[in-house]
Amino acid sequence: MMLLGRAGRELLRWGRGGSPGAAPRRGAEVLVGAAGGESSGIAEILMNRPHARNSLGKVFVNELFSALEQLRLDKKVRVVVVKSEVKGVFCAGADLKERAKMDDAEVGHFVKRLRNLMDEIAALPVPTIAAIDGYALGGGLELALACDLRVAASSAKMGLIETTRGLLPGAGGTQRLPRCVGIGLAKELIFTGRRIDGQEAASMGLVNHAVPQNSEGDAAYQRALTLAKEILPQAPFAVKMGKLAINRGIEVDIASGMAIEGMCYAQNIPTRDRQEGMAAFREKRPPRFIGK
Repeated sequence: MMLLGRAGRELLRWGRGGSPGAAPRRGAEVLVGAAGGESSGIAEILMNRPHARNSLGKVFVNELFSALEQLRLDKKVRVVVVKSEVKGVFCAGADLKERAKMDDAEVGHFVKRLRNLMDEIAALPVPTIAAIDGYALGGGLELALACDLRVAASSAKMGLIETTRGLLPGAGGTQRLPRCVGIGLAKELIFTGRRIDGQEAASMGLVNHAVPQNSEGDAAYQRALTLAKEILPQAPFAVKMGKLAINRGIEVDIASGMAIEGMCYAQNIPTRDRQEGMAAFREKRPPRFIGK
């Protein structure tokens, strides 16, 4: 495992085939193919700021930006799972103790940076999965909403609770939540600051899957990993183009969206993976995609 950067007491680690028994480090940690074998294309962003329940402070946010930059540069990454190393917590949201020391201008600048962070997560070209095994509140839920897919333990608590603190969601929550659950329900959840559990979140479409929590406290992560392994064998470029077509298409009318789909499809036609998929179908064998 190679240590790439240090920011105060928070650490960013980047590796290939990490040590499962190694003690987790503080801050944001990125592992690529740590499980080895069939998981070699899966990257994990591990959040580990236990003293602040993974709250989004300045240093922690800087590390997340660095992690995303590293992931964008690694062509071997096909799926990203975002999880917490702090038991019972995914991300508690903004670091309000740190926020209380900021003046109005600093608050505005930092919230803009948080918004940019969520946009960077959403813009990753590969599928991203949030594994919510505990509390995901405020900015923590906004982080999960920036991911493509979400899996939650049925006992996990989540909500955009900013109105209970005299605030409103400022890192994408007012935009991504209604796109996920619908306008009326999003307004209800934001106006009331209500907290819901994983089962309720699944029933309204906020998360893709809700699973009973296990004794280790990582049931959502285990389900997310299974989901990532389902994505892993598929043609990587086709998956990326599919993500791009969906993300761009929902922002426009359906006619424009169909045009976007056509452009994405056209980019996939000359790929070796498409040719391999057709050959595998003719030869009645599993395809061997290489991401080209």
